[in-house]
Amino acid sequence: MKPYPLSVHTFEKLIQDGCLYVDKTAQIHRLVSGPGGAFFLSRPRRFGKSLLLSTLKAIFLGKRELFRGLAIEKLAYEWKAHPVIHLDLGDRQGSSAALLERLLTEAVDDSAAGHGVGLSREGAASRFRELIGKLAARGKVVVLIDEYDKPILGNIENTAVVREIQALLKGFYSVLKSADEHLRFAFLTGVSKFSKVSVFSDLNNLIDLSMDPAYADLLGCTEEELETYFGEALRALAAREGQRYEEVLEKVRGWYNGYRFSEAPGRVYNPVSLMSLLAQGKFKNYWFETGTPKFLIDLLKRGQLSLAELPALAVSERVFSAYDVERVEALPLLYQTGYLTIQHYDPMSMTYRLDFPNQEVSRSFSECLAESYSGIGQGMVESHLQRIRRALDSGDVDGAMEALKVFFANIPYDIQLSNERYYQTIFYVVFLLLGQRIAAEERTSAGRIDAVLETPGRVYVLEFKLRGTAEEALAQIRERKY
Repeated sequence: MKPYPLSVHTFEKLIQDGCLYVDKTAQIHRLVSGPGGAFFLSRPRRFGKSLLLSTLKAIFLGKRELFRGLAIEKLAYEWKAHPVIHLDLGDRQGSSAALLERLLTEAVDDSAAGHGVGLSREGAASRFRELIGKLAARGKVVVLIDEYDKPILGNIENTAVVREIQALLKGFYSVLKSADEHLRFAFLTGVSKFSKVSVFSDLNNLIDLSMDPAYADLLGCTEEELETYFGEALRALAAREGQRYEEVLEKVRGWYNGYRFSEAPGRVYNPVSLMSLLAQGKFKNYWFETGTPKFLIDLLKRGQLSLAELPALAVSERVFSAYDVERVEALPLLYQTGYLTIQHYDPMSMTYRLDFPNQEVSRSFSECLAESYSGIGQGMVESHLQRIRRALDSGDVDGAMEALKVFFANIPYDIQLSNERYYQTIFYVVFLLLGQRIAAEERTSAGRIDAVLETPGRVYVLEFKLRGTAEEALAQIRERKY
C-alpha cells in the first residue's frame, strides 16, 4: 500500500514521494480546459484545498510528467506553461489592517522574487497589479489564492479591525478584475463565503463552485473512491478488528462519511480523517483535534440557535452565503466550518435541512459544548456520562437525574435563567454523547413533547419546567397522554 500524504500538502512532493493520490484530475480538467475565469470554492478545513491549488499549479506550470497514469493525461489538454502567482494567506492573517498590508506586500514580493521580477509601486494591491502586468509579458497569468478569508476569521471577534481588514482585502482582490485581460485562470479557496458586498463586491465575475453539483465531490472521498483506493487497507483493518469487511465499512461510514455540499444526494468522507484512521488503525476524532473557535461557542451560548431544534429547521440556500461579519450568525458559520452539513434537500420548497455529518463531528462537538456550557473540567465529561448511562440502562430515573445535575451545577451566574436554549442545549448534547436517540419538540395530536429519549430497552418522555414542579410536569404528561 502507498503511504498516506498526511503531512504532504503539495502535489509535486506527493507524487515524487510515491504517496497515495485520489485522482480528481478528470474534474480538474473540466476547469482548466475551459475559457478561464475566476473561480471560488469554500470547504471546511482539512479537506484538501491546499492540495487542490498545488495540483492546479503543477498543471499550469506544464509539469505533465507528474500526471502519468492519472485521468488528465488521457484527456485533451495543451500542457502550456504559464506564469503562476500562488499566495497562501494561512499564516499571513495579521492583527490589524496595517500589519496585514505588510504581510500581503511580503507575499507578493516573495512571489515576484520567485519569478525574478522587481517591483517599485507602493502598497500590496498596487504591487500585486504590477506583478501581474510584468508577468503578462511572458504569457497569460494564473493566480491561486489559498485561505483568502484567514485574515478575517483570525480577527472575527474584533469588529472594528475586521472592517478595516475587509476594506483592505476588497481592494486587493479587486485587482483580479482590473487585470482580467492578463489572466488565464484564477482560483480562490477558503472556509467561509462572505457576502459579496463585504469582500468580493468589485470581483463580480467570480464563479462560485461551492454548491455546484458538478464539483460537489471535487474535494473529499466518495464511496466509490473509498473502495477503489482504500479497499485493501479496509480489509486489513477488518482483519485487525476481527470483523467482516462489510461491518468495518459500515463503521467507517458512521464515523467519517456524511458531508454533502449541494442539492445532489452524493456524500463524501473527510479525507484527512479517513487516512488517519487507516494509518493509525484507530476509530477516533482526527478532524476535530485542532479545537473549536471560542467565538463559535459564544454565539451558541447567546441563544442564537438550539441544536436540539436543528433537525426540524428548513433553511433556504441563502443561509450558505449569508455570512457577514457585521451580523455573524451561528447557522451559516456552523455549515461553512463543517460542523453541520446538508442532510436533505426538498426541491419543491427549495429548502435544506442540516445536521452533524457523522459521529466524529457530533460526538466531539457535543463534548466541547458540554464542557463549555456546564463548566465541567476538560476530560471529565465521560466519567459523569457513565453514571447517567448506567442509571438509564437499569431504569433508575432518580439516579439518572441526580447524575445529570452535575452538568447544571456549575452554570455561571451571569447566565440568565430565562435563556431556555442554554439549558436545552446542555441536555441535548449530554444525551447525544450517550449515543441515545433524543428528539426535541416531538409533535403529538395533543401537543408537543419537550423531548423523547429512546434507549435500547426503554423510552423516556421528558417535560421541562423552568419554574414549575415535577408534579406539574407529570400531570401534563398524563393529561395529554404523551
